[in-house]
Amino acid sequence: MAVYGRFPVLTAEEAAEHIPHGAAIGIGGFTTPGVPQAIPRALAVRARRLHAAGQPFQVRVLGGAEAGPAVDVDMVLAEAVSFRMPFQGEKVCRDAINAGRIDFADQHLSHCSQQMCEGFFGPLEVAIVEASHITDDGHVFVTTAIGSGPTHLQRAEKVLIEVNHHHDPRVGELADILILPPPPYCQAIPILHPLDRIGVRYAAVDPQRVIGVVETSEGSSRPVPRNPDTRSCRIAQHLLQFFLEELAAKRLPESFLPIQSGVGNVGNAIMAGLGQSSDLPPFTMYTEVLQDSCIDLLRAGRLTGASSSALTLSEGRLQEVYADFDFFGSRLVLRPQELSNHPAVIRQLGVIAINTALEADIYGHVNSTHVCGTEMMNGIGGAGDFERNSRLSIFVCPSIAKGGRISSIVPFCSHVDHSEHSVHILVTEQGVADLRGLGPAARAKRIIDNCAHPLYRDYLHRYVDGARAGHLRHDLARCFELHRNLLEHGAMLPDLDLQKGVD
Repeated sequence: MAVYGRFPVLTAEEAAEHIPHGAAIGIGGFTTPGVPQAIPRALAVRARRLHAAGQPFQVRVLGGAEAGPAVDVDMVLAEAVSFRMPFQGEKVCRDAINAGRIDFADQHLSHCSQQMCEGFFGPLEVAIVEASHITDDGHVFVTTAIGSGPTHLQRAEKVLIEVNHHHDPRVGELADILILPPPPYCQAIPILHPLDRIGVRYAAVDPQRVIGVVETSEGSSRPVPRNPDTRSCRIAQHLLQFFLEELAAKRLPESFLPIQSGVGNVGNAIMAGLGQSSDLPPFTMYTEVLQDSCIDLLRAGRLTGASSSALTLSEGRLQEVYADFDFFGSRLVLRPQELSNHPAVIRQLGVIAINTALEADIYGHVNSTHVCGTEMMNGIGGAGDFERNSRLSIFVCPSIAKGGRISSIVPFCSHVDHSEHSVHILVTEQGVADLRGLGPAARAKRIIDNCAHPLYRDYLHRYVDGARAGHLRHDLARCFELHRNLLEHGAMLPDLDLQKGVD
């Protein structure tokens, strides 16, 4: 039998045989980087074979965030997943969740490790973690993401390691891993700058629980981000102007503050836009994902350093990091998500949080997860961790979608993930609504006038004028009228002339 150090080398198919029906499996990585692929694909093949033979096979999947196409597409299509947490990003998985075929727990990412350790998700039978190397004494050097992998390695009864030779062995130098003790043994977290290191460069596992190594060579499956569209560029320009005004008013320090930006094309476009202005001071990031645009910003010196839980990079950008590791290695830190998203660190660093909304209402509540209040999109992810604890909590979105058939500014959010009490700024391509220091009536006016699309402003103003008086003016008979119209007629305002004013 082939061995990797002291550990037997298995095929992905052999590894999959060690995972029983009904098991909970902990998947390493975070938003597709660092996520094992070969064993999940083999699990999908095994599930199809067993189902064809009339035998049951499903597992519970506990991830860090997204778990990549092998889990959230291949395994889902094979009907091999019964439960999923805490976040997903694939349409196939989303459709299965919304159809009730997968039970989904939508979790704040900073809570995941502690709740796993407290047993709320049951025993963890198997951990599957991608690494660039594992030593005989159980030091696991992860690749491009950390997520909840270190917790999985400590909690799981059995461990499978995918050693991915595609990655530069030096990638492990980026890691800063520390598992925090539970209350009441917590101590202050000594991260006073995004690049401060407080842990070690490896995750630890008991070698006796490692049942095998699967060797692979798999590149990044992250697609290249789309080129920024006109609306994203306008949002970035509005944000830039807002930051410059805050600096001029001395509400932000001259050295600026660390930025967090959520995953996705809008977030990627915003970071690229902010980085193009020499009027904005060079800045750092304390975030959960580092996307393609940040590599250019590091090269240009606009971004001076970043802490993240994942290098959420397309293959070309990842190879750029590896080709010049001496440059990038000193400017990047990867942490477990319980540290990258820890409320205390976010608060003490004064992070500026920029996240994407599905919709916002006229008083500043934000929905980032559910379409029309019922259909899961991706999940709350880390938005709540940052939104509730940041120095500035900013949510961005285009003002309209589907050619104007949907307004992102509505009378009342169909689902509330982030309450008005902790949302400071809303930005669309129409403008900025700074909600700090305002009561409900002034908030509503500012959001409608500054952020709503002109096609919907009159409707929203009439809604407020006709609503029942109170601290918040709402008409409970009409507050979801736009959503009902969308479901019944395919447009929030069916009689609207969409040829006018949609750009």
